[in-house]
Amino acid sequence: MKSVGLISALIYTGISVVAAVLFLVATLGGEYTLVERLGGIAWVFILSMIILMPVVTPLVKRRLRPQEKVEELAHH
Repeated sequence: MKSVGLISALIYTGISVVAAVLFLVATLGGEYTLVERLGGIAWVFILSMIILMPVVTPLVKRRLRPQEKVEELAHH
């Protein structure tokens, strides 16, 4: 049986990392200090995690639920 929490965490962490990298890429053209870039990366990552956690988890749970019911029926 797949863990909804683990799959959800991998998804929203991956999306948050991509958002942080995109922020870094967007700041490379400007004259920002390393501290400003690192602070922005951390800020974007943390906010993305906060926003995505309650959104992704129910979607994954809903998507995996039909598979889990089929697996339960197969074991009975």
